[in-house]
Amino acid sequence: MANKRDYYEVLGVSKTSNSEDIKKAYKKLAKQYHPDLNPDSKTAEEKFKEVNEAYEVLSDENSRARYDQFGHNDPGASFGSGFGGFGNAGGGFGGFGMNDIFETFFGGGFGGQANPAGPHQGTNLRVDIAISFEEAAKGVEKEVNIYRRESCDTCGGTGAAPGTDRKTCSVCGGTGKQKIAQSTPFGQFQTVRTCTNCGGAGTVIEKPCAKCGGSGLNKVERKIKVQIPPGVDNDSRLRVAGEGEGGTNGGPPGDLFVYITVNPHKLFKRSGDDVLCDFNITFVQAALGDEVEIPTLEGKIKLTIPEGTQTGTTFRLRGRGFPKLRGYGKGDQHVKVKITTPTRLSEEQKELLRNFANITPIEDDDKKGFFGKVFK
Repeated sequence: MANKRDYYEVLGVSKTSNSEDIKKAYKKLAKQYHPDLNPDSKTAEEKFKEVNEAYEVLSDENSRARYDQFGHNDPGASFGSGFGGFGNAGGGFGGFGMNDIFETFFGGGFGGQANPAGPHQGTNLRVDIAISFEEAAKGVEKEVNIYRRESCDTCGGTGAAPGTDRKTCSVCGGTGKQKIAQSTPFGQFQTVRTCTNCGGAGTVIEKPCAKCGGSGLNKVERKIKVQIPPGVDNDSRLRVAGEGEGGTNGGPPGDLFVYITVNPHKLFKRSGDDVLCDFNITFVQAALGDEVEIPTLEGKIKLTIPEGTQTGTTFRLRGRGFPKLRGYGKGDQHVKVKITTPTRLSEEQKELLRNFANITPIEDDDKKGFFGKVFK
């Protein structure tokens, strides 16, 4: 998706352009790059595909709204990969038959589009939530609030007022199509386009439902429980099937996509499935060794510090990391010890250290120091 051009840029229009401006820009570019007028141009062929793809999304109110919100990263649609039927029709150039091309030029719909009167799946929704470091490690159930459109409980999703029904369209006779004679640069053609009276449904609502206004859907607030598995990380995405917006004409609902952000921890850091942390010990503990309590995601455990431990030494605690999201087992915890130097010493402590220094043998190389080693 990173190489895709902005669809508004492709058509040469602004984001505030109305549907008529978008249609005019599309017609001009479609004719300019049509393969019949540029038979030996690969560039024109690619431009024609790009223009059709942009128009397919921006010409539809719902898909345009989703594109404005998510761009090419919409979790619920793949723009340019069969969105709304583009590229799936049989025959002709780039998946379009000749009827499809002419309908596109003169205001009709795409031949590969689904039947407007048929069932349509509801729109997918997205919600972002933040969880703690510990919740990411152990898993958690979260409740999220969403607003979505659901099938109207007054009309049962038909859009017609109770006691009434949809009527056959008088313009197209229920076919959802109109035959139109057009004069084009290629000559006189009779084309078939979507009926402007019923929008291709073949039926019209004479008395719309008062509650939903004839759409068959009402916007409601819902609380959805989301089960977050152990091991998730930043930008993990969960799909909750069937919790998107309601479908139309008996179509299934869309899905809810949950995007996760994990808040940072004051002590731990994460590296893949492993947990990293620093732990301070004293000079005496490092020199003589000790048994210390180390914090982990599951509570404190004891760790033996061997005598003579140097600052920066890392100890591995097996199986104390994050559960593997795709697989079995857990990562490890890596504990890096740092030796702290006391800043306030009593006179007695200072004297003890001086005595220690006097009785501690210093290797010859240590006496020479850094420059002694360099110029050895």
